[in-house]
Amino acid sequence: MRTRPSPFLGSLLLALSLSLPGAAVHAGGAPQESAAAAPGLENSVVKVFSTLRRPDPYKPWTKAAPQDVTGSGVVIEGRRILTNAHVVGYASQVQVQANQAGDKVSASVVAISRGMDLAVLKLDDESFFNGRPALPRANVLPEVRDAVFAYGYPTGGTSLSITKGIVSRIEFVPIHYPVSGLRVQIDAAVNPGNSGGPVIAGDKMVGLAFAGASNAQNIGYIIPNEEIELFLRDVAAGRQDAKPAMFDTMQTLENPAMRRFLKLDKSVEGAVVVQHAGRGDAAYPLKEWDVVTRIGDYPVDNQGMVKLGANARVRFQYRVQQLAKNGFVPLTVVRNGKPLTVQLPVAPARPQLIPSLQGAYPSFFIYGPIVFSRATAEFMAGPASNPGTLQAMSFVANPLVTRRGDEPDAEHEELVVVSSPFFPHKLVAGYNNRSGSVLQSLNGVPVRSLGHLVALLRDSQDELLTLRFDQRGVETIVLPRQEVMAATEAILSDNGIRAQGSADMLEVWQQKKTAAQ
Repeated sequence: MRTRPSPFLGSLLLALSLSLPGAAVHAGGAPQESAAAAPGLENSVVKVFSTLRRPDPYKPWTKAAPQDVTGSGVVIEGRRILTNAHVVGYASQVQVQANQAGDKVSASVVAISRGMDLAVLKLDDESFFNGRPALPRANVLPEVRDAVFAYGYPTGGTSLSITKGIVSRIEFVPIHYPVSGLRVQIDAAVNPGNSGGPVIAGDKMVGLAFAGASNAQNIGYIIPNEEIELFLRDVAAGRQDAKPAMFDTMQTLENPAMRRFLKLDKSVEGAVVVQHAGRGDAAYPLKEWDVVTRIGDYPVDNQGMVKLGANARVRFQYRVQQLAKNGFVPLTVVRNGKPLTVQLPVAPARPQLIPSLQGAYPSFFIYGPIVFSRATAEFMAGPASNPGTLQAMSFVANPLVTRRGDEPDAEHEELVVVSSPFFPHKLVAGYNNRSGSVLQSLNGVPVRSLGHLVALLRDSQDELLTLRFDQRGVETIVLPRQEVMAATEAILSDNGIRAQGSADMLEVWQQKKTAAQ
């Protein structure tokens, strides 16, 4: 993706089953070192123009300033365009331009997976596809050392660019939490603007460019066709972000002392379960200190890897997307020295106390001079990029830091945070700014969620409201309820804010009026 200059003043965003019967197939034969770029493919590669309106987690009542970006795309079956999610996510306008064309065609996003970084576009004028056929996709993974060509519209010019390189590495890595996927590293130049462009071996696409390494030379990454097919199958089935995964914590079995501790024979190889995802469920099939020796019929080595052809190994969790059936995947484990087979439940995601917005805009509620919102991964982008702020939050045990990877529990469905500095008003005179603080309770009632807070404020008849925050050494705020209610409308008007809350929170707030009627 290429970003053009704009007045962007918004927030910083967080900079953190393919049902085949067997293993992923590799292209056979010798490396294609002498392959040449196939002619005619240029007609199937397009330039994508997007105007993005990302959320502003620190001013949740508005959106970030428009940002113009460019990327690449490729024509696929069904008269559609395939590109990267990060090229069109939060787009208020998308346009597509063909190679050597002088006009642009309006498009809309019809499917998107931020986890897999893939998106599908439909065009308003489908005559665009006349003479621009779908680019055929290979049904095999490229081999390491195979020659490839990256097509796209990177920075540095306006016409189509074609760069040559070889496949350097194949890995199974986290792409965008909670999704992991195959990632193919190539040494063909991949620069901003290449995102969403096809990478070709012979006369077929083997993957989609999606990233380059910012601190290294000659390193680019592509999403291989296996991942693309998973995404397109989910789209056809009406699902998005449905890729199964396992969330158990594993460690290698390389250390000799670990093997002695587990009393394992030298012939046993596998990965050790450090913490399972059962959350106290006694019936969960994995236990601490289990050694996973096979996933399906594939042996797991002492580094937790499985073989992928002759020249590559990847983390064994890769096989989940191939072997999962009806939400379960078969594992062979060694427990207390004895082998047994278990059916492990797998899912596309696990609940998080501080989740990602996943393409939505933040919920919020303004009460007098205070803005409340849900804590999200996007909100944490600011503190995470500032070591001093992060250290200060850690020192006072702010839950945004201490509970960053936790799941919701009975006391907290989510964390409620003061998302913005207080609006100037006499009601908060003498109080320190509480932006970034997590609300613990209102008049002694623990706050479970943003909706719960709005309901508490809605139903309160107390003269004074006492707000306590969940961190060390922080003051308590006391507000006069009636005065806050009376001041809210003027505060909204003074700050150019059109609504007191997001639609979901206003629905909760307005239930009071409905009940009174």
